[in-house]
Amino acid sequence: MPRTLGKGRTYVYMLPWREQDLLKVGFSRQPLVRLRTLHRRFFDVFDLDRGCLLETERLAQARRIERDLILRHAEHRSPPPLAVPDAAAGYSEWFRGVEADVTAELRAIADREGFVLHSLRDWVRQGFESQGDGLYEWSLRLLEAIEYEVFNVPAVLQRGDAAHSLRYVMDACEAVGLPLARFFPDSALAWRALN
Repeated sequence: MPRTLGKGRTYVYMLPWREQDLLKVGFSRQPLVRLRTLHRRFFDVFDLDRGCLLETERLAQARRIERDLILRHAEHRSPPPLAVPDAAAGYSEWFRGVEADVTAELRAIADREGFVLHSLRDWVRQGFESQGDGLYEWSLRLLEAIEYEVFNVPAVLQRGDAAHSLRYVMDACEAVGLPLARFFPDSALAWRALN
């Protein structure tokens, strides 16, 4: 049967802000991409241990669950943190004081409808781990790009994109508990130690 836009795995997410009683709810087919749009270093600002993802089978299911959560907790709406870009914020989807309730509601929905409720940390770790084979070669290519830029591009014109990307992925892997030595070459570990 052909896949349509409404079919396919979609996640309802609950993302608690690390330092405040503040959380974001929403849905996405690509939660890792969504996390990155909310904050480039999402693993530093969201509490991965308290966050969760409810895996649904259809987009309509995720939309319904998100809408119900938003309506149920409307009086607890809050503005998004200033660290979140305006274009990504989703102004009606941030709440204060409802984390325990939303977590319990997502657990109840998972039990009632047979959906899987993932720990955010475990889900992100599995996502990075599934890309593990490619991380080794990818990091070697980035190290080559970094070296080329350092030795061939005037300092005022250096953008540092490769260095930012490598640091970001290594930091994210470390934040979710992946052993870096298993996924990255010694040269990348040495570069990170010096930069």
